[in-house]
Amino acid sequence: MSGLAETFERTRAEGRAALIGYLPAGYPSYAGCVEALVAMVEGGVDIVEVGLPYSDPLMDGPTIQHAAEAALAAGVTTREVLKTVEAVAATGAATLVMSYWNPIERFGVGAFADAMAAAGGAGVITPDLTPDEAGPWLDAVAAAGIDPVFLVAPSSTQERIRRVADVTRGFVYVASTMGVTGVRAQVSDRAEALVARVRPLTDLPLAVGLGVSTGAQAAEVAAYADGVIVGSAFVRLLIDAADQAAGVEAVRGLAAELAAGVRAATTS
Repeated sequence: MSGLAETFERTRAEGRAALIGYLPAGYPSYAGCVEALVAMVEGGVDIVEVGLPYSDPLMDGPTIQHAAEAALAAGVTTREVLKTVEAVAATGAATLVMSYWNPIERFGVGAFADAMAAAGGAGVITPDLTPDEAGPWLDAVAAAGIDPVFLVAPSSTQERIRRVADVTRGFVYVASTMGVTGVRAQVSDRAEALVARVRPLTDLPLAVGLGVSTGAQAAEVAAYADGVIVGSAFVRLLIDAADQAAGVEAVRGLAAELAAGVRAATTS
């Protein structure tokens, strides 16, 4: 059983959704990112997504773009991303990379999958890779023993959702809006409807991302999803912090608030 499957099995047994936190590697520094991700886990995050900074991030909003650009300007490399995975996976939390396809292809498809497995990674989210074009990648992750995670969106047809469900392992990433990532005043009401469309087509856990930033929003999503994904809200805390240490503590505090939110959904 994969690390993701074990985590969702545990949270399901606890009667709650899993909390998934994201930060781009290398921001505010290599060490600062590792400290913040470990603080996330200590605050209650169950699964960690490490972003691989990329120069053409089609899905990322201005907050994550700002952090990724800073990391790239500071010289973050794919090797450092993998070192970040190794450091965070050592906490025991299931750890993924979220990466656009181009950096993986440049690194080498099989080499990247093998390196992720060697680092203790649980899987890889590839937001711009479609299942129809993923043959070599699916072979590589199967050989490496890590989970490929694909996305569905409100625009996805039932046929596309079924295809994504067929090739995905670990969980299906349910993008709650058609827009880019970013904090929102309220979670899109399309998210619950999309989860309802996906449920009959797979037994995999469904994790909702794009927009969650508060404990109350986390509770709202946790009432109908198996996982709650939070990214931009964590990144914004690091951007706005007076210094790196303050940013790490702010991330820890938000993780605790969100963790309380996903647990509140099971008792309300």
